[in-house]
Amino acid sequence: MKRKIYSKLLKWKEQWNGRSALLIDGARRVGKSWIVEEFARNEYKSYILIDFNNVPRGILELFDDSLVDMDSFFGKLSIFTGVKLYNRQSVIIFDEVQLCPKARASIKYLVKDGRYDYIETGSLVSINHNVKNIIIPSEEVRVNMYPMDLEEFAWATGNEMLYDYIKTRHAQQAPMGMSLHRKAMEMMRAYILVGGMPQAVQAYSWNKDFMEAEAIKRSIIDLYRNDIAKYAGRQAAKVAQVFNNIPSALQRHEKKFRPSGVRKGARMRDFADAMFWLDESRVVNFCYGATEPSVALALNRDEGKVKLYMSDTGLLVSMAFDESELQKADIYEKILRGKLEFNKGMLTENFVAQQLRTAGHPLYFYSNSSRENAADRMEIDFMICKTGVTSRHNINAIEVKSGSGYALTSLIKCQKKFSQYMGRSYVLHTGDVKKEGDIMFLPIYMAGLL
Repeated sequence: MKRKIYSKLLKWKEQWNGRSALLIDGARRVGKSWIVEEFARNEYKSYILIDFNNVPRGILELFDDSLVDMDSFFGKLSIFTGVKLYNRQSVIIFDEVQLCPKARASIKYLVKDGRYDYIETGSLVSINHNVKNIIIPSEEVRVNMYPMDLEEFAWATGNEMLYDYIKTRHAQQAPMGMSLHRKAMEMMRAYILVGGMPQAVQAYSWNKDFMEAEAIKRSIIDLYRNDIAKYAGRQAAKVAQVFNNIPSALQRHEKKFRPSGVRKGARMRDFADAMFWLDESRVVNFCYGATEPSVALALNRDEGKVKLYMSDTGLLVSMAFDESELQKADIYEKILRGKLEFNKGMLTENFVAQQLRTAGHPLYFYSNSSRENAADRMEIDFMICKTGVTSRHNINAIEVKSGSGYALTSLIKCQKKFSQYMGRSYVLHTGDVKKEGDIMFLPIYMAGLL
């Protein structure tokens, strides 16, 4: 399927021309191996793919004793794989490179040799046991890969023209019109249910069968839980507790992660290592509180305030509902038609977080629970920096509203209190494009275009 990251691979190949390897980091099953092999097949004369999840011992031994003689290394590698390598026309792929730290360390010398290009894929690439006793090569360009976003989902499901029209109306800040808005909302709800994991999207795109996609999503969730048990070591129990707690945490009005909600009496520091593991696994999107909405959001990050979103909303749906519930109650169809009464805010906010993160925005929110001054008491769902930084007004505030009746008290307070920082204020809602005063109202499906 068509993926946006392909253009980044092309840019890397042209810009670096063998002077650096490319490391694609991402959660399991987001399509890293597939896109890299597709790229290698299309853009090179030949390629070798070494899957360290299933690699012959003879190839592993090459990284122990053959790197001192590059001619010997490449000669043996070609013999083992049956692939002829061509100077500056071949690429060697290290798939799941975290499983072979020596191979990752060898990138320094392979790049210096200069004959071929190198692409690495992996997950948990910075976890201690995956970098133990090696020097991480500086000859790496690192790119994050995420599940498919709404536009990629539209490409895969025959809705490319609809999404092109969405982009046009967003650029023009003009309404979609009722019929096309309704069609776009239905596409978005289908995406929320299926998610962006390529295998699930492919299964759904063939015959629009949600239950086929559901079976794939549950197998991916099982894979993630098995990875936690297998690779999280002494932190496995805590990592599993936090991971399994995400749906119930997002159900609450107060969505911030509370250690005591996972384990009675626990504090944030008790889960520090578990949170790092989940962050590195890329199965969770972390949204940090900021002490003030200024352009230096990272400098104002409050480590004690964090919201956890699933990296894929389709997986969140599968975690939130029991499999038998989904089948018996026909929940998928009810959600698709907007006919089910439940906490839709949980899914729509997770959807927005996923689209913003995929578009390259670090996730931040602002909250102040002041008891002394009501004017200071507010919570803004998301804050992002505008594209071009100026001396003032660099932060765009985003509120997500999944229902028809809502108040904008926090947004108005934020505009007033932080007027020197605030750029545009957006409300992502279920209605069409409109503008009221200083607030721009956009359909939720335009989140990835901000």
